[in-house]
Amino acid sequence: MTEWSYTVKIWAIRKRDYRKPYQLRWKVGTRPHSESFLTLGLAESRRAQLITAAREGEPFDVDSGLPKSLVVKDRDIPWYEHARNYIEMKWDDSPASTRRTLAEAMATVTPTFVKDTKGMPDARVARTALYGWAFNKNRWEEEPPADVAKVLDWFKRKSLPTSALSDLVLVRSSLRAISKKLDGETAAPGTISRKRAIFYNSLEYAVEAELLADNPLTRIKWKAPEQVVEEVDPACVPNPEQAAELLTSVRDQSPRGRRLVAFFACIYYAAARPAEVIGLRHKDCDLPRRGWGMLRLRETRPRAGTAWTNSGEAHDRRGLKHRPRKAVRHVPIPPELVALLRWHVTAYGTAPDGRLFQTMRGGVVQDTGYGEVWAEARTRALTPSEFESTLAKRPYDLRHAAVSTWLSSGVEPQLVAERAGHSVAVLFRVYAKFLKDGDEAANAKISARLGQRGRRAENPVHAPSTHFETGRSSARQCETVR
Repeated sequence: MTEWSYTVKIWAIRKRDYRKPYQLRWKVGTRPHSESFLTLGLAESRRAQLITAAREGEPFDVDSGLPKSLVVKDRDIPWYEHARNYIEMKWDDSPASTRRTLAEAMATVTPTFVKDTKGMPDARVARTALYGWAFNKNRWEEEPPADVAKVLDWFKRKSLPTSALSDLVLVRSSLRAISKKLDGETAAPGTISRKRAIFYNSLEYAVEAELLADNPLTRIKWKAPEQVVEEVDPACVPNPEQAAELLTSVRDQSPRGRRLVAFFACIYYAAARPAEVIGLRHKDCDLPRRGWGMLRLRETRPRAGTAWTNSGEAHDRRGLKHRPRKAVRHVPIPPELVALLRWHVTAYGTAPDGRLFQTMRGGVVQDTGYGEVWAEARTRALTPSEFESTLAKRPYDLRHAAVSTWLSSGVEPQLVAERAGHSVAVLFRVYAKFLKDGDEAANAKISARLGQRGRRAENPVHAPSTHFETGRSSARQCETVR
């Protein structure tokens, strides 16, 4: 660990009878340092460098005696190398989907930190090589194709030193790159925000590695495009009748559809995410013969691609979204879903690892497969105008339908949020329009209650006339006193 000190004493240059006769001496803290030079000019230049750093308040490294700016320069490495070091540091503790996001961010900013653009590969070719190979740690032991190797060699040769990122103009150019897609269009606000956060973190890592004196992003006045409020559009949410028609269409279209009807029903009746249903096991289901059952959701299997997972499988295995790894979400399920799951287990059994849902060949359910079934179900269940709209466009819209149904049924928002697996704040933000409808229903109830109070006030039984007579009598007494 580097020890820094602000206590610096610098002596005048002295001349001695040596091969390098001019000696500069200084002390950092209690540690003396010296350096000899061939000419007086070189000695004076170094002395001026140390004096300037001390006057500007730079800390000095006790071991080397050098100011922080010079220490950073001595330890400097190319940005390309630092970016790979950052990926390696983050890799093991990151889920597969996060690894992809990290690689995408580094592949976006790296082309902006080059000495010149002479011989620079096409933007799409460069992005593919950087994203798929340079910043994918799973492939570092593989030999890349010749065309990819050529692109990576170019970036190794042309990469600027990491210390160059102290230039704010240079860093600002990377923010422009983050804000744009490859076709030049402005990227989505969420994408920009994620990439900037990763870039910021990589610069913090450079500060920790003492490659930069500070994080240059903290000194740049830059405003990202405003984040669009994440809110579910009611137009995409099917009502209970439409949801039932869609599930029936899934069941009736093909053998593959019959295998998946209970899969989609879990999304609709339990507000489960598709990745949660993929990993759902039989032992995590309470399926009584009568009444409500229970799902215990404890795992999610998002599809990240074989190149990004530790197992080499397309689906990553991780805990529930935004929850501790061993967290379990308990979701009561209605008799309709209980009956479907009992039928599914009787008809198809379970996978060797206990999963409820598997392909006809016994594999993990793929998003492309259930997506095709869902698309066909929409053509069968919806009218032409509904099909052309955003209504139930994605299977995920069944989850929105579940939450909106619970809210419209009068279930407490806190309980809805708990069953759906997100915070109350997210519920209020994402389902604002549905909560607004709930407010209107609540207002109607309040108005009805206030109306009852008003009617009681007008009813002679509850509001005797003697009260008002007393008031008039009091008024006459006041007139008499006057």
